[in-house]
Amino acid sequence: MCKTTKELLRMKRREKIIVHSIQILIVVLFFIAWEVLADKKIISSFLFSSPSKVWETLTMLVSTGEIWRHIWTTLYETLLSFAIGISAGFVIAILLYEFPILSKIVDPFLTMLNSLPKVALGPMIIIWVGANMSSIIVMALLINLIISIMNIYNGFLGTDKNKLKLLASFGATKKQILWYLVIPESKRTILSSLKINISMTLIGVIMGEFLVSKQGIGYLIIYGTQVFNLSLVMTGILLLIIISFVLYQAIAFVEKKLTKI
Repeated sequence: MCKTTKELLRMKRREKIIVHSIQILIVVLFFIAWEVLADKKIISSFLFSSPSKVWETLTMLVSTGEIWRHIWTTLYETLLSFAIGISAGFVIAILLYEFPILSKIVDPFLTMLNSLPKVALGPMIIIWVGANMSSIIVMALLINLIISIMNIYNGFLGTDKNKLKLLASFGATKKQILWYLVIPESKRTILSSLKINISMTLIGVIMGEFLVSKQGIGYLIIYGTQVFNLSLVMTGILLLIIISFVLYQAIAFVEKKLTKI
């Protein structure tokens, strides 16, 4: 390895360390400022809580073991909805790509459904499906399925036209072109869409838990609001941020590994 390459790698590592250090510093300063402002009565600790009160609430939830039940419920609902949404979205995107006339027919409906505020359908979902976990799954699917279909389908459409013509000239069938060119060429787009999809799925699950759940992070937040326990609300929000970050990083890790192949 030449000296220049070593220097470039060293600079990249140094830059990465600097970026992460500044990010951590920003988070630390935020919590310090929040605690000081609440302690000095500059902001109301009743309305905004404080890091110390959030920590007390978190400790209480951990000591009772209640926190794990809520985290597991939200994670289970999110991962199940995510798996169903991305699988169904992949299949539907293939159908739209293989049958252009079908794509032209459903395109305006997909656009309308994507722009529709899904929470408006909440009461109907509860009536149709019931006030249970199924309603939460359906709510999450309404959000992530349309996004999955549109992102994957657009990825398919972005396949190199010259490569398509080349395979067709060699007598490749539509099925062979799909599996050996279109899907592999769209790998990066599909993997990138997963990062968006996991976040949107979590949003859908929390919206559903706000409406019908008796457990889960969304339930903790809505319950804390009802009893004016803002420390519980802030604890729930903090847990959501952590869960969202972990899920996003997990997808990013998978993307990094698969794009190297």
